[in-house]
Amino acid sequence: MGSDSCPATEVEGAIDAVSQYNVRVLLAGPEDLLRAELEKRSLGSLPIEILHASEVITMDDSASSALRNKRDASIRVAARAVREGRAQGLVSAGNTGACMAIAKTVLGLVPGVKRPALAQVFPTLDQTWSVLMDVGANVDCTPEMLAQFALMGEIYSKIICHCSAPRVGILSIGEEEHKGNELTKLTTPLLKELPINFIGNVEGQDLYSGAADVIVCDGFIGNVALKVSEGLVAAIRQILKESLEKTLQRKIGYVLAKNAFEDFRKRVDYTEYGGAPLLGLKGICLICHGRSNSNAIKNAIRVAAELSQQKISDRIETAMHEGFGQLPPAAD
Repeated sequence: MGSDSCPATEVEGAIDAVSQYNVRVLLAGPEDLLRAELEKRSLGSLPIEILHASEVITMDDSASSALRNKRDASIRVAARAVREGRAQGLVSAGNTGACMAIAKTVLGLVPGVKRPALAQVFPTLDQTWSVLMDVGANVDCTPEMLAQFALMGEIYSKIICHCSAPRVGILSIGEEEHKGNELTKLTTPLLKELPINFIGNVEGQDLYSGAADVIVCDGFIGNVALKVSEGLVAAIRQILKESLEKTLQRKIGYVLAKNAFEDFRKRVDYTEYGGAPLLGLKGICLICHGRSNSNAIKNAIRVAAELSQQKISDRIETAMHEGFGQLPPAAD
């Protein structure tokens, strides 16, 4: 019930997912609305069920208000299904703050994890993907939190990007170790001690250069980088589209130009990876854009299933023990 075109987008994405992947989907929301959407389509015996939720969290609801007052909201009903083992992952295109707060409260944190973090993948020039941690879940971070993000990001890169030995860097204003702010300088010694392939400082352009497979930063910087990137991609797409239309008018090289544009569009299309996982939870939670289409929802379901099959929460717990020793679960 979260996307700009809900619930049609979520229903369509769920149908595509169960048709193409070996998954089943539970749709959480008002039963009458969801059943009406399902009845518009010829489904046969697809493995889709409805979890009735009498309340819906809107984009105008604050995270704290939604957490406190809407106990039968669709996001909370879905999160409870994950906690109870009825589902293995939660996918939402709704209110990001509310989804994070509810997922953290209902599912809890992996032992040892101080804060969950949002991971975002970026296409690189060498036809691979880089993972940026964190892109908005934690505006203010400690060095230990960034070190934990590095471990979680490395595991995510191995699972989703199929990178056998991810190169991990910390986002800074220069490659030299002495450059950066106090947070990056205090984090670097911790990263050196972890059982990861730490390559030192990386710069903003390395999100796309392929120089690093995992890049860590605080959520403030990560969210700014994400939003700048989204705006730049939208601008470039519009410029290319306008140029392509002019090419069409001249009838010169239209087919080649159109093919190149379609290749670019697919490589930067966020719907191909679905959403950003909130890593560090005792369960799987993917948060999608509010403007997500059915392709984004379908791919978010695919990623959630893959993370479940690869037991990412268990692997993160093991990494916390190996990297930091026995730590108590801290929900500060």
